[in-house]
Amino acid sequence: MAHGIIGSHYHSMLASRVGMVAHVLFLTTAVLMLVWLLHYRGGINIQSEDPEQIFNVHPFVMSWGFILLIGEAILAYSTIPSHIDHRTQKMAHMLIHLVGLILAIFGVYAAFKFHDAAVAPDLTSLHSWLGIAAVALFGLQWLFGFVTFWLPAAHADTRAAAAPAHVMAGLAIFMLAVCAAQTGLVEKSAAAASAAELKLINVTGIFILLYGLTVASAVALRKAFLCARLFARSALRISLARVPPLT
Repeated sequence: MAHGIIGSHYHSMLASRVGMVAHVLFLTTAVLMLVWLLHYRGGINIQSEDPEQIFNVHPFVMSWGFILLIGEAILAYSTIPSHIDHRTQKMAHMLIHLVGLILAIFGVYAAFKFHDAAVAPDLTSLHSWLGIAAVALFGLQWLFGFVTFWLPAAHADTRAAAAPAHVMAGLAIFMLAVCAAQTGLVEKSAAAASAAELKLINVTGIFILLYGLTVASAVALRKAFLCARLFARSALRISLARVPPLT
């Protein structure tokens, strides 16, 4: 029993520290993306006459608003202290995801607007296919989560049965978005104007990947913490059941 309690505390502390590392990676990735778009690519402006400035809205919104915000929403259950009401954690998780979804749709719009301005064909690259798939699946995942875990109509047993699939699908979609970002950065690295810009793009891609892996690791550790806590409680109940009654 003591081993289970110690293991539970260990996984909880480790998940918290990994979450802190993810927050640092979040800020680092956001800064790197801004430096690339503002210093090397001329700025961000959806209303610009320059197609490149219109395009720059796409990586900015998809990195800041989609990938990074999705990761923070996933980490909400670890970031928000456990002593706070679970519904508050759930609300933060849902609302941050909703903001990320809205920004992702805007990012897709920016990409299509750039193609129109540049007279370029739509949806011809692997990056575009992965990106559209990630946004579409994420929208379905959000709707499923809202109906199943937020609306009061769903039964508790239904929620408990759906939770593992919801977590697994969420992480899969998140990593699909990370893969889409990597392919997009590869496309832009081929057209980098200088070696310095090329290196910055590569470093940004590495930090996006590290962020994704760190978020996934934090979720795995949190699940390990919950399993260890459940094991400790079960062991305690068994031990108490074996204690002979006082006469």
